[in-house]
Amino acid sequence: MNERPVAADTKSRAGRRSIGLPDALIDLLRQHLEEQDAERETAAQLWRDEGWVFASPTGEAIHQATDYGEWKRLLKLASAGRTAARRSTHCATALLVLGVPGRAVMGIMGWSNSAMAVRYQHMTDQVRRDIAQQLGGLLWGDPPRRSGERNDGPPPDRPEPSK
Repeated sequence: MNERPVAADTKSRAGRRSIGLPDALIDLLRQHLEEQDAERETAAQLWRDEGWVFASPTGEAIHQATDYGEWKRLLKLASAGRTAARRSTHCATALLVLGVPGRAVMGIMGWSNSAMAVRYQHMTDQVRRDIAQQLGGLLWGDPPRRSGERNDGPPPDRPEPSK
């Protein structure tokens, strides 16, 4: 029998913080709340209101082993496999790709020092290209491009070399 607690206090004050959520996620959470209200009504006197956002059909905490098993089942249904499970944990890298400043990433992730960024943010080819473009703009005045946009031709103010 697994006797580990379902919930515990956060490791530090940084573990309790406000975060911003995309509007689409807020809409999904509101929809989930409506579905949970229906589950509460169906469960009637069996419902245990423990305050969980994600709960069992009777309002109790979902055990981590059950949650992990459900996550794996959903990934299999989506044909996503192990790679998607690993990628889903790399929010910090996604923030880096989006160009979010390092201090902001640290605040969002609840990190107290930059060593955590080094550990959890991975340099991607896209980020390398964006940095090279920014450096080119600084050194040679190359016009900035949107993230991910490639320039395989000559700069706009220079003629294409003859072949």
